[in-house]
Amino acid sequence: SMIPLSRKEEKRARIIEAAAKVFARRGFASTLMAEIAIEAGIGKGTLYEYFDSKEDLFFTVFEWFVKETEAKAQVSIAALGGSASDRLQALSDSLMNSWAEMRDMFALVMEFWSASASSQMRQRFKRAFRQGYGDFRQIVSTLIRDGIERGEFQPQVDIESVAAALVGTWDALLLQAWFDDDFNPLTAARG
Repeated sequence: SMIPLSRKEEKRARIIEAAAKVFARRGFASTLMAEIAIEAGIGKGTLYEYFDSKEDLFFTVFEWFVKETEAKAQVSIAALGGSASDRLQALSDSLMNSWAEMRDMFALVMEFWSASASSQMRQRFKRAFRQGYGDFRQIVSTLIRDGIERGEFQPQVDIESVAAALVGTWDALLLQAWFDDDFNPLTAARG
């Protein structure tokens, strides 16, 4: 096509962000492509030039969400020199804080989890979740390994297990915060 890539990419990004809002608000099942088109300020036909189906778009929103979360995590760590435990704390804080910013978006996370149980999207979502969780455990493992090398953590620590436990804890705290408006995941994570 004659449209320069940057304009196409820009429009695609706008569609993804609009879709994220609508999916978070209405849930996957109730969302219509027409609603996403309206939210993005484009025609429905244009929407289908970018995405073949609602499932396709939903999966793309998921990939975008994971990338954003990972990018935020990496930034929070990179911003700090200093000890591995400080950087782990910064990572934890960043995840719990992004929760506060994205509270309405957590509905989207519930939709993603639910998609991983739905028959037509299960394989794709399970694969992507496995990758996403794997990446996160990797980020944490790297920090722990660094901490061991610096003499901050005991060398006999089982790095993979601790990384998995931390990632699991963050997940569980965010889940509790989703169900309980008075629950503060940041304070809980710092405890």
